[in-house]
Order: sequence, then C-alpha cells, then structure tokens
Amino acid sequence: MLGNFIKKQFIDVIEWPNPAEGLLMWRFPVADQEIQNGASLTVREAQAALFVDEGKAADVFQPGRYTLTTQTLPILTNLKNWDKLFQSPFKSDVYFFNTRQQLARRWGTSQPVTVRDADFGVIQLRSFGMYAYRISDPAAFFREVSGVGASYSGEQLEQQLRNLAMTQLAAAFGTSGIPFLDMAANQVLLSQKMNELLLPEFAKLGLALENFTVESVSLPENVQKALDSKMSMGIIGDMGKFTQYQTATAIPLAAQNEGGIAGIGAGLGVGAGIGQAMAGAMSGMMQQPQPVQTAPAQPAQPAAAPAAPAAEDPQAKLAKLKTLLDGGLISAEDYEKAKAEVLKQLIG
Repeated sequence: MLGNFIKKQFIDVIEWPNPAEGLLMWRFPVADQEIQNGASLTVREAQAALFVDEGKAADVFQPGRYTLTTQTLPILTNLKNWDKLFQSPFKSDVYFFNTRQQLARRWGTSQPVTVRDADFGVIQLRSFGMYAYRISDPAAFFREVSGVGASYSGEQLEQQLRNLAMTQLAAAFGTSGIPFLDMAANQVLLSQKMNELLLPEFAKLGLALENFTVESVSLPENVQKALDSKMSMGIIGDMGKFTQYQTATAIPLAAQNEGGIAGIGAGLGVGAGIGQAMAGAMSGMMQQPQPVQTAPAQPAQPAAAPAAPAAEDPQAKLAKLKTLLDGGLISAEDYEKAKAEVLKQLIG
C-alpha cells in the first residue's frame, strides 16, 4: 500500500487530451506531485507545451512525443542547476497552448473614429469586419498575456485585440490617402494597410495575425443624412428643369381637386407672377443708377380715364384660392378668410 501511494505522487504522462472550446492556455495539474525523470510528454497537433520554473519560461515543445531528461530540458536543467547525473523526480509547471487559428473573430468601432477626409474635411467614421489569429510564440504569450493562471480563454484576449485594432484604425484611415467616397471600392487596400499596422503589434503579444478584413466603412447617421442631401442636389442638377418636372407631375393631381385644370392654371399664373416680380426686384438691385435726362416740357394732354377693372368670376377666384392652398402658397387660415370674403360678395 505504501509503495502504491508513493508511486501515485509521480507523474509519468503529461498531455492535454481534450482542449475545451475557446481555451487558449491550460496549466497541467501538477499540484504537489512531481514529474518523474524520464516521463512522457505528448504534444498534439495545434498545441505547444511550455515548462515554467518559478514563474520563468523555460523549454518550449512543439507537436510530438518526448521523453523528459536533462537532454530534452536544457533550459530547465540550467535554471535548476542540475548536473548530468540528475535522476530524481522534479517539480515544474507545464502549460499547454492552443496554436490553432482562431477564425471569424469580429471587430468593430464602439465609437466613431475622427479622421481628416479630402472631400469632407474632418469626419467621423464607423467600421467593422473580421480577423483571424493564432499563438505563434508561447513563451512571449505567457510573459505578455496569460501569466501564471490556471487557464486563459480567447474571450479574455479578444477585447484587448479589438482595442488594439481601434488604435491602429485611425492611423490606417489617415495614411491610406483614400477619400471616404472611394473607400467602398478600396476596402481590400484598407485591409492590407490594417494588416501592415497590426502585424508587429500582434507579434509583441506572441500572436500571428493571419488575416484582417474591413467589411464596411460608414458615417454616423447625422453626417450620412447631410451627405444624402448633397447627393440628391447633385442628382437634381438644373433646378429650373426640376421645377418644370414637378409642375408637370402636379397637373394630373390638381385636375382632381376643386377648380380642376382652371385652378392649376390660375395657381401657375400666380406662381409665375411671383417669380417674375422677384426676378425684377433682384435685377433692379443689381443695376447701377443712370443719370436722369430732363426732357423738354410738353403740353399737357388730357389723361385717359382708367378702364374699369373687369369683375373676376367668384367661382374662378375660389378655384384659384384652392390651388394656392394645395400648393402651400397660403395657409389654411388665409384660405378660409379669403373664401369667406368671396362668398360674401357672391351671396351679398
């Protein structure tokens, strides 16, 4: 019984047979047990193993099967000052790392990134996409990221990676030289720029950035509305032709209202008169004053009696008022007052 108890304190096989989903690092449970000299270490594909002595990274093992001796643990042997005749069990922390690619990781801007644009000046951009990475240097990852914990997951790491991406995103936008309106057609170039900026930053953490893609670049809602308005004005082009188009499309609708085509005709006449009056006033303001020429006095001629204005048909006047109301040229209150005056004249 005593022999069996002592034997159980020695570890003969070290492996990570069933890695949990999303786990990047896992510490082999040595606890108070000791690793037997000559023990077997099995490192599977997409794994790496790191021996750590009192918090110091020592030997790294890539996929394969190893027999642990002073020859296969040269750095640990040096740290522990073992001589070549070392034959006894030893204690050391063993960490396994998942070196498989972590695919389809998503990134995105939680807040807009302020950049200078060639077309719009200073603007704020939002962006999102995907990236993939893997652990390429277990010792550096242990020193810079995971430390001596029992385990470390991808979820713990990815917030830090997203923040790293956001730090470089403004630099990528600013140095790409691509105006916002051309970014949709140049997302591949922007993705390449982000890869160039992030590769050394990931390497500092013991990671290899496999790919980084920009899927969308957009403006905040208020800026997008302003851009839409500007684009609409560019599409409209000639305002005179656009007004003619609106008038032509309004005729069938006005024909269904009170007054019919006569009403729309009256309304158009009023609108044209207003436009001509405004044009005349502006033209008068732009002209330079001319010296007044005094003409010789002429014998006074008897003034012609002014012609009496023709009484306007009350029904036509009502139709005209209705057209002005439908066209938004007068308010409903004005329409009701004018309508009451016309009816008063009509009824007496």
